[in-house]
Amino acid sequence: MKKVALHNLGCKVNAYEMEAMQQLLEENGYTIVPFEEKADIYIVNTCTVTNMADRKSRQMLHRAKKRNPDAVIVAAGCYAQEKGNQADGCIDIIVGNNKKKDIAAILGQYEREKKEEVLDIRLDINHAHEYEELSLAHTAEHTRAYIKIQDGCNQFCTYCIIPFARGRIRSRSQENVMGEVMRLAENGYKEVVLTGIHLSSYGMDFDGEKDCLLSLIMQIHEVRGIERIRLGSLEPRVITEEFVKRLSALEKVCPHFHLSLQSGCDTTLRRMNRRYSPEEYYEKCCLLRKYFKNPALTTDIIVGFPGETEEEFKQSKAFVDKVGFYETHVFKYSRREGTKAAAMDGQVPEEIKTKRSNELLALNARKQEAFEKTFIGTVKEVLIEETEECEDGIYGIGHTKEYVKIRQKLDKKQINQIINVEIESHLQIMH
Repeated sequence: MKKVALHNLGCKVNAYEMEAMQQLLEENGYTIVPFEEKADIYIVNTCTVTNMADRKSRQMLHRAKKRNPDAVIVAAGCYAQEKGNQADGCIDIIVGNNKKKDIAAILGQYEREKKEEVLDIRLDINHAHEYEELSLAHTAEHTRAYIKIQDGCNQFCTYCIIPFARGRIRSRSQENVMGEVMRLAENGYKEVVLTGIHLSSYGMDFDGEKDCLLSLIMQIHEVRGIERIRLGSLEPRVITEEFVKRLSALEKVCPHFHLSLQSGCDTTLRRMNRRYSPEEYYEKCCLLRKYFKNPALTTDIIVGFPGETEEEFKQSKAFVDKVGFYETHVFKYSRREGTKAAAMDGQVPEEIKTKRSNELLALNARKQEAFEKTFIGTVKEVLIEETEECEDGIYGIGHTKEYVKIRQKLDKKQINQIINVEIESHLQIMH
């Protein structure tokens, strides 16, 4: 029985794929052990979205080799796809994107051939047209399940390496998605989160409008046992009046929307090749607030993009203030070799990026607290995800539909139950 240790880096899509690989390995007789233990095989599912992600990917691969020099070291995922052969000789197998479904067969091939050179299992991801079918029957979380429904991106934002690491858009068939949703519902999951590399593109590579994202959400809404449907990151263009109106009629859809922004300055957005203006983006936020009562709007912002002047940053910050996001995830621009932005003039010094990042983080803290305080005095449905025993009793911890984290005293342990909670104090809200 070969022992396999797994470590995941990066996004929710990577996490989903890691769990799918784990289940495939278990089905093929491998024993899964913690990454900190000595194993026969170490698999690191890597990320390349930033320079820091590259560095962490290399560190984890070297850490595995150090833990057991005789082990087989497998690099999978985006860093492996882009730069797997640059990891200083510690890798035995490179598993590119769209090849993770074959992980058991690849390990078997390596064992049979016993070659000294690296086994490189990568395809030209830029010409991949088929969706890589992976699925889950259970996840590491016991109440909420992430479901990958889409891969790849056609946007080519000037700062982003992901289209080169993930390829063009590929959508999972509705039939396969629904099969997985029903299995998860049968296994007791009450909440599903739809995720993908560019979720808004779901179905665009299919024929006919019947396969669009909204159609899929409507089908999931009919599945017995599923009480909540949460959406991953969306592009503003998918937020039309018809889309939001029909979405708001589905009571299981959570009023929690992550709309990617990246900058609140129009000139910066154009340099980024983002295909909307701040005004258009604001209209989308207003649409969501028109049809959903007090929805949680979250976003991503990049500071220090090449050419970003102090005035442009101020415009971006003022726009974030105007929208009033529940959470703003702030990233300092990371120069990625091979992207258009890497060759742009006006690269911003690191100390200026840090200063701007700190300003937005401080604004985020104020906005987050202000949004959370709007829940005081209301009754909200909370999905209890874990419990803790304290001297004064049992407490449940979970999230509202808006993804506000709540701690509530319980009469008994009630994991994976949706309960009504009266939010009397900001002390009940956790971070």
